[in-house]
Amino acid sequence: MGAYTYMNEMWKKKQSDVMRFLQRIRCWEYRHQNRLIRVPHPTRPEKARKMGYKRKAGYSVFRIRIRRGGRKRPAHRGICYGKPKTAGVNQLKNKKNTQSIAEEKVGRAIGSLRVLNSYWVNQDGTFKWFEIICVDPSSTTIRRDPRINWIANPCQKRREARGLTSAGRKHRGLRHKGHKANQFRPSARAVWKRHNVVRFWRYR
Repeated sequence: MGAYTYMNEMWKKKQSDVMRFLQRIRCWEYRHQNRLIRVPHPTRPEKARKMGYKRKAGYSVFRIRIRRGGRKRPAHRGICYGKPKTAGVNQLKNKKNTQSIAEEKVGRAIGSLRVLNSYWVNQDGTFKWFEIICVDPSSTTIRRDPRINWIANPCQKRREARGLTSAGRKHRGLRHKGHKANQFRPSARAVWKRHNVVRFWRYR
């Protein structure tokens, strides 16, 4: 087995003494850093490479901190107008997963880069930390590489905000195929439209 295989096995056993100690030290370090920082190299090299990272010009990795917990409705003074169904401020949950929200925050902060993928690195009682792999679409190295130059296409702009990354496809229900997956494909909205729009022939 190669080195990355052993590293991956270590990350699979997060309750081991070594990983618990490492993660506790890292967590302490991350809490003292800014919410969003660029890291010189990935914390999990084997995971980053699985997600598409290469150590070459045009690739960069950012670590972002996201607050854990549900979603509180941004209602002024907690007043929700309208029907009782729309009432409620506190016990709401996000439709998106935390990882997808982290990708969006990085995408908004660094607009010139394209978000390729992301992975979990750490968490405590209050925060979760993710590392986001970004690619520079204007880099000559990226534009000449046939394996990654697809990300320079205009249709890949803000891909993290449209649920095209791995975390985005997960919260859209696109991890599943076949039986019962037809309610999510090509998307939940497209399925709703297919079932609810009445279409008539022109000559009927």
